Amino acid sequence: MTPEDLVLTPQGVRFRGRRYPCTIGRGGIVQNKREGDGGTPVGIHHIVGMYYRPDRMARPAPWAQPIRPGDLWSDAPEEPDYNLLVRTPYAHSHEVMCRGDPLYDLVLITDWNWPNAEPHMGSCIFLHQWRRPGYPTAGCVAFRPDHLQQIARQIEPGTRLIVKAI
Repeated sequence: MTPEDLVLTPQGVRFRGRRYPCTIGRGGIVQNKREGDGGTPVGIHHIVGMYYRPDRMARPAPWAQPIRPGDLWSDAPEEPDYNLLVRTPYAHSHEVMCRGDPLYDLVLITDWNWPNAEPHMGSCIFLHQWRRPGYPTAGCVAFRPDHLQQIARQIEPGTRLIVKAI
């Protein structure tokens, strides 16, 4: 591990000498991630993408891509585009990326079960804004908005999120 890694600990995420409070999946830290289990998977996950809402914030990093109306994330395990960004119309199970609330105003994408997803192994683990302190996610890691923006400004593609069994 290096200071450039995001390391999930029971006290939050350590990154560059700071600790950022966060929330994780309602299912806790899991060894065997499955779609819908609410778990945050153990492993070394690389940051492979960053999306942001240009109508709500400035581009947080040069490599960040805008979230557009109609952007969705497929969580339909039996579909060939499972765990990929898709567009409306999309008749299968998905997450809306351009949400009414601020949850996905800034989203860091990990390589969990990506890009060649295995069915039912869980769709993407995002780093995103939390609903409120202590409120669990569906498996993602969530932060206070200003902390997420600080992290986003400092990382590069390939930055590692390290999740150890606790």
